[in-house]
Amino acid sequence: MLKISIRGVLGLSREILKIAIPVFAASLLIASPARADFSEGYKFLEAVKKKEGDKVEEALMKSSQIVNAKDITSGETALHIVTARRDLTWLNYLIAKGANVNGADDRGRTALELAVNLGWREGATVLLEQKASPDPSNDAGETPLIFAVHRKDANMMKALLDAGANPDRSDNSGRSARDYAKLEGGGQNLLTTIDTYAKKNVKSAKPVYGPTF
Repeated sequence: MLKISIRGVLGLSREILKIAIPVFAASLLIASPARADFSEGYKFLEAVKKKEGDKVEEALMKSSQIVNAKDITSGETALHIVTARRDLTWLNYLIAKGANVNGADDRGRTALELAVNLGWREGATVLLEQKASPDPSNDAGETPLIFAVHRKDANMMKALLDAGANPDRSDNSGRSARDYAKLEGGGQNLLTTIDTYAKKNVKSAKPVYGPTF
């Protein structure tokens, strides 16, 4: 039977610790910046949720890029947060601070899509005026115009079409806003809105897979 003395075990343990401690310390140094960035982004988004203006301003003074911080679980940005609560004051403030109006969450949803789904025309108008794309598609290929058609929101449809939304862009099921307008009750009015306000120079857009150049 192999016999190992207590002194030998202790000596071996010390040698292992001599190697392990520096390695562990180095890993902490490497990980700290990432944790710090995550922590600052989390605190910023929490401050936006709670409307803590002083904390938000302080965070932006430290780093202007934090305005586009994303929630680690949902991918939502500050713009998603303020759009969800229909907060026009905060929406304008964040955009003025450099918030990306086309930023999408983990499901591909932009602030414009949220505004359209909520029927929040003021917010959608601000986003479109600040050059938000009228045609972003989420993971299901759905565009804001498709949602406006589902809601039978003619005024929202007009705003999107005036901004250049493409009524013939298909979602992942192969249907476009024009197709849904035909399927929805009162579809003739929806189709009339599309025919009246759609930009004549909008190119036909089909779902694109892979990179485009």
